Amino acid sequence: MAHGGGAALRQGLPVTNTALLGHHRAMQLAPTLAWLVDAAQDCSGADRLLAELGAHLVGDGVPLAAGALTLDVPHPLIAKRTWLWRAESGEVIEALGFAPGGLAPDPPNDAGRRWLRDIAGGEVHEDAVGRSDGPLLGWIGPRPFTADEIERLRQAARFAATPLAVLAGRATLRATLDAYLGKRSAERVLAAPLRRDLGETIQAALLYADLRNFTILSEATPPAQVIAALDAWFDRIAGAVHAFGGEVLKFIGDGVLAIFPVLEASPRRACDAALRAAGAAEAGMAYLNAERRAQGLPPLAFGAALHLGEMLWGNIGAANRLDFTAIGPAVNLASRLEGLCKQLGRTVLVSGALAAETDMPLIALGSHSLRGIAMPCEVFALAKAEAPTS
Repeated sequence: MAHGGGAALRQGLPVTNTALLGHHRAMQLAPTLAWLVDAAQDCSGADRLLAELGAHLVGDGVPLAAGALTLDVPHPLIAKRTWLWRAESGEVIEALGFAPGGLAPDPPNDAGRRWLRDIAGGEVHEDAVGRSDGPLLGWIGPRPFTADEIERLRQAARFAATPLAVLAGRATLRATLDAYLGKRSAERVLAAPLRRDLGETIQAALLYADLRNFTILSEATPPAQVIAALDAWFDRIAGAVHAFGGEVLKFIGDGVLAIFPVLEASPRRACDAALRAAGAAEAGMAYLNAERRAQGLPPLAFGAALHLGEMLWGNIGAANRLDFTAIGPAVNLASRLEGLCKQLGRTVLVSGALAAETDMPLIALGSHSLRGIAMPCEVFALAKAEAPTS
């Protein structure tokens, strides 16, 4: 019986019910299994794999009302992603499980199971795919599944392990690059060969900022408190940048380099976004410093400069060790302009090039020479921000 019912039929021998049942199951699942082997790994993401797998199973006669797929995610804020599929509409929605210290309280790990029960009630069939702590597939039907249907779902889960591993690998790479490079830079790195002679000239509004007197603070403060202060500062400045569509390119010690790429014929939208981000960061730091004073901690002062210009955006570095960043005269000017903040007693300074592209209210501070920059720079400041209320 090693070859099952097919061999027995060819030899004219009696066939057991078990062999026939196994042969029947294989025939029924052939379209789904063939798709899982041949095409599933080409899905654009786990959400599409879940929807197409569900549709294939329904086509094979498995009664499904809904399905759920949960994957672990290597992300600073998100621990798990769960996709929820409805058979009736084909719609897929997503639920996030946040990591400890993320943006929201950690939800239970059975979000997919609870959602499936809410849809149709009854018992949910689940399979751990690949490994015990790996992807989890869950299904529910309009009625309890039969033993034959459960076996077909289990077999489909086993065949789904490989395409899910491929998709999970892609997601891990993308999430890692997003976390360390930023979304736009990650897309650029993934789309181009890993060579240092590749880059493009882009126009962008730049934001360069760093903390004041941080060296003194770090020498007089325990390391854990220094890291906490840095994280709080980066949360405010990077959070403001991202909120207005910018991207942090670099954390440089206690400094930040961010860009707001010009994506339209006029740079006005990018410039306005950079100005709003700087204002939001200033307000956020004011509230943070109010909290620090209440805790008996010294406030954190910072300076920031905004400029509009062109830069080379791409790979630089050694032959076998690359960095993806922005370089050029515009970056240098933004850095030098930030160094003028303390001298002028301002938190945020704006170059004349950026000021010329916005109607937002600014205060003219005259023309100033910048170290290492040939031409004097017209300098502006943000209108006075309101003090935080307690």
